[in-house]
Amino acid sequence: MTSYLSMPITKISPLIQNKSISVKELLNLCLARIKKAKDLNAFITVTENVALEQAEQSQKRICEGHSLGVLDGIPIAFKDNWSTRDIRTTCASKMLSNYVAPYNGTVVQKLYDKGICLMGKTNLDEFAMGSATVDSFFGPTKNPWRSRLNYKVRKQADYDFPDSLSLKDDDFFIAGGSSGGAAVAVASGMCFGAIGSDTGGSTRSPAAMCGVVGLKPTYGLISRNGLIPLCNSLDVPGILTRSVDDAVLLLNNLAGPDIYDSTTVSKHYSPFTIPDNVDVRHLHIGIPNEYECPGMSPEVIESWRNVADKFSNAGAKVSTVSLPHTKYSIMCYSVLCCCDVASNFARYDGIRYGHRMTEKKTDSDHPYAVTRREGFGDVVRERILSGNFFLLRKNYEKYFLKAAKVRRLIFNDFKTVFDGGIDLLLTPVTLNEAAPYSEWTKIDNREHNAVDDFCTQSVNMAGLPAVSVPCELSKSELPLSLQLIGQPFGERQLLTAAKWLEEQMKFPSLEID
Repeated sequence: MTSYLSMPITKISPLIQNKSISVKELLNLCLARIKKAKDLNAFITVTENVALEQAEQSQKRICEGHSLGVLDGIPIAFKDNWSTRDIRTTCASKMLSNYVAPYNGTVVQKLYDKGICLMGKTNLDEFAMGSATVDSFFGPTKNPWRSRLNYKVRKQADYDFPDSLSLKDDDFFIAGGSSGGAAVAVASGMCFGAIGSDTGGSTRSPAAMCGVVGLKPTYGLISRNGLIPLCNSLDVPGILTRSVDDAVLLLNNLAGPDIYDSTTVSKHYSPFTIPDNVDVRHLHIGIPNEYECPGMSPEVIESWRNVADKFSNAGAKVSTVSLPHTKYSIMCYSVLCCCDVASNFARYDGIRYGHRMTEKKTDSDHPYAVTRREGFGDVVRERILSGNFFLLRKNYEKYFLKAAKVRRLIFNDFKTVFDGGIDLLLTPVTLNEAAPYSEWTKIDNREHNAVDDFCTQSVNMAGLPAVSVPCELSKSELPLSLQLIGQPFGERQLLTAAKWLEEQMKFPSLEID
């Protein structure tokens, strides 16, 4: 029965519709998996009662012949920065640890209307600021491939594993971030799809490290209404699934204009499907020179070159291209992100909602300062302080305005390449495979943020669509993924090529026991 948990939505949905398995049976398998793998810490809140009620309603519709479609009865999770009515939305922060939103975000309501069963709210780095899902008030999330590796280390003594993979009992591999909980939930069979967010790679990075598909759509294609903001001009909803077809399915049900989000595009969205036999001979794939950067592992580079050769051997044209302002992008991103954080987070004052100071220590303590000191972790406080520094009148032109101008140059780099005949760009997602937590913490969080998002954040700066596709296992048997970057609103072409790549690589799914 557990084999059901390895299926994509497009395979399990027909079994539900023809009553080969009931919605409640499938739901109970997911709930059992959540309980069994509780140590992975994928969820902050498990909504078992809500899911069971939704499952009962879904099964009734299906039995009466009134199914709402392919998603009816499918277990789905949401990253815990999406507003859900009557269910707490914490952003993995003490500041919002007891916050209950009075409304559903647009994407939440859209999926409710399609009949999904809400499994719960998944873990993340506090307020989505991080690349490993270890900076959460509720504890770190652990990569599900960890248990697979430990099993092989114990059972196959003759297998030549690197020393770093002989983990101590309290160590684990990071899941990537900040949507690590969502990626782990999908990879390990706790749900069949999840909605995250992507500000600088927060969907694609954990998808890459956990061996699932991670889609970052074009800015404005899916509503951000109900997504608690980090950086308004960079944030987009993210989609995490087990297959490219599943990503297309969720995209089709989420995309389109929203009167509650003025940043969504007004043009009508046309749903699409991808044929099984994809021909890539008409594609021109670009390989950006600047993305082979210091610190990138030889295995990632080799995988990147092998996939480029596969496209070429299949008849696609493959060319090296230049995105000359890439080297400035991560610095530009860091400045703009901190500025947005400083502005957005002024609302957390301990008066209107959220954490309030427990007690006044001295007469000089101001309630606002104490509340924020108690409610925010170090990473959040550092970004707020940095953003306020960049926005000082004496620094505004030197930092914020200059970063905004460089952002336009980064966008123009992509535009020049695409106008020159390139259809898609092929790049790495992460510089390395998932690292053991003990190794990851040897480097300061700020340094991680300046390195880990190197291959992903420029896509957000330019508002482009991109998808992370798992390709192969490293020598350490950890997932290695690559990224395809498309033209604005070019999701059909992007995901068509991604499906071809998925079929070529045949990435092994995680064994769910």
